[in-house]
Amino acid sequence: MKIEIIKCLSDNYSYIIFEKETNTVSIVDPSEFSACDKVISKYKKLDYILNTHHHADHVDGNILLKKKHNSKIIGFGDDKKRIPGIDILLKENQKHKIGDLVFEVIFIPGHTKGHIAFYFEKEKVVFTGDTLFSLGCGRVFEGTNTDMLNSLNKLKILPPETKIYCGHEYTKTNLDFCLKYDPNNLKLKEKSIEINSKIKSKLPTIPTTIGDELKTNLFLRCNDNVIKHALNLKDAPDQEIFTKLRDLKDAF
Repeated sequence: MKIEIIKCLSDNYSYIIFEKETNTVSIVDPSEFSACDKVISKYKKLDYILNTHHHADHVDGNILLKKKHNSKIIGFGDDKKRIPGIDILLKENQKHKIGDLVFEVIFIPGHTKGHIAFYFEKEKVVFTGDTLFSLGCGRVFEGTNTDMLNSLNKLKILPPETKIYCGHEYTKTNLDFCLKYDPNNLKLKEKSIEINSKIKSKLPTIPTTIGDELKTNLFLRCNDNVIKHALNLKDAPDQEIFTKLRDLKDAF
């Protein structure tokens, strides 16, 4: 499995997945046709388009790419009316094959009602769209805070070495937010050096890993007493902690 990161729009990421054995080429969340097709041209084909959710900045390239390359568009069945050109309808917990690669559908609503992640267990890779970011999580638009917390809890139990490929380059702002409320976290300070170095070199800060996020991402640590004390909510349940963090981040 080869993954190639494509920078799109102002801060979006699309991802090429190349599986050599069967020469299968796929793309995750093509934000815009031109940027994506430029990279696809190296492979001279595009078999599949995978959409994590229906937002325009994740599906705008769908129709033109499908038309040019005769690709099949894959997405969540309940969003069939909102994902342009969808061909293959997925269900929660379903396993699906692209070439010799198998992914599992993880249903992670909150950002949207039909949001999913593509989890490649064997390769230890997950594409999380706008649900789990490096050091952050997505805004809650169509679901509830409870939905989003439950979705993050599904992702946080994946093996710690699992690489996370998310939908946006939001890492620096997320880092600043985490440092504000967890300034003594040594792992976060180490990660800060790495992140700032990549940004200075104009490199993506992605991928991160589940293991790193469990140690540094406030939204995955709602049961952590350090975070509860920082928010003056030491006896609060996880749901209240998450809601407070999300409100603070929305205003950050």
